[in-house]
Order: sequence, then structure tokens, then C-alpha cells
Amino acid sequence: MKNIIISWSSGKDSTLTFERLMESSEYNVVGLYTTHVSGEVPFQVTPLEVVQMQADRLGMPLVSIELPEVFPPNDIYQSLVIDGVKSSGLNVDGIAFGDMFCNGIVEYRKSYVEPAGFEAVFPLVGENSQELAQEIIERGIDTVLVTIDRQVLQESLCGARYTESLITELPDNVDPCGEDGEFHTLVCNSKYFSHPIEIDSLSIETAERFSHLRYKVK
Repeated sequence: MKNIIISWSSGKDSTLTFERLMESSEYNVVGLYTTHVSGEVPFQVTPLEVVQMQADRLGMPLVSIELPEVFPPNDIYQSLVIDGVKSSGLNVDGIAFGDMFCNGIVEYRKSYVEPAGFEAVFPLVGENSQELAQEIIERGIDTVLVTIDRQVLQESLCGARYTESLITELPDNVDPCGEDGEFHTLVCNSKYFSHPIEIDSLSIETAERFSHLRYKVK
């Protein structure tokens, strides 16, 4: 079996990737890595300490890689990720990503992962978004919408649970998995968690385009 580290965003796509690979006979998950800016995961704005809670509940070591900004130049981003994985102390053969769309992302990831000697693994790429959304729900992955793009969705959905009824009510132009950036998520529980993460909503932080849920862990 090949030892795999998973790119971990704190959301549902990463969690589904984790579960698929945990059930694979080809791969052995040895850890997670997350990139952050000033202690928060971009887009989800998940505090690093909450990401650590997720890793602890999954029984996985977490490699945290600090970025200088949300969108650093490609060469800087790539070198930080590769150096972070190589210096983690973990025995890693490949890096897995939760990307879903065939939009050039596979080629981009491979362009810096493979020259570094790692396999790039994409358990979800090319699959139907509606079916993936259904799988996430059927697996019992407890997910909260923590970031909303107000250009396509109402701010009131910030803090909502990711459920079948929510997916049904999404506008036709919104991907069921939010893969076009319409929303981002935080996973609070799954069958691989030792116990749930419980949060209390505090406020909705409204930025120029996006709204973010601010919360505290109980």
C-alpha cells in the first residue's frame, strides 16, 4: 500500500477523500496537511486550532503550512507545500486532493507534485456532483456551511447544515458541492471522528463578497 497524505481544507470534500482512501486497499493514509494564512484556512476561515481538533478526532498527524497570503505566486505556494510535506517526518509516497472538476486542476497539481517524487491522487475528480453530494450525506458526514458567496446565495445560509433538503433548494446555477466556490464548509463529525466537534454560532462576518460564520467550540 502507498502512504498518502491528504490536502485537508477542513470541509466535506477533504473528508470524503479521507473516507474513500481509508476504505481503499491501495492506499494507507498517514496524515493530513493544511495551508493557512495567519492561523486560518483560507475561504473556510477555519481557525487552525479547529483543524487540529479534526485531525485529533481522526487520529491523524496534522502538518500545518503557513502561506504568506491567500494567493501567493505559484512557485512559492508549490515549494511551501512540497517542503512542508518533505519535512513532516512522515513516510509519504503520494499526496491526495479533494478536487472534483476536470478543469485543469489535475494537470496543475501533477506539475509540482510528481517532479518532487510523489504520486498525485484524485479520488473524486470527474464524478457527478449530485452523486457526490448524496454520498456525503449518506455517509453521515456532518457538515456546516461556513462561507457563502453572496453573489449567488443568500447570506442566511451561512451556518446552515448541509442536508438533502438544502441541496434540493439550491438555485440551478449552484453546484451541489459548491465546487465553483459558491460556498465552503466545515465538517463537525463523521464515522471516523472519535467524537463530534460542537460549535456555537457567534456572528456572521460580512466581507466584500463573502460572508463567514464566526463560532466558538463548545
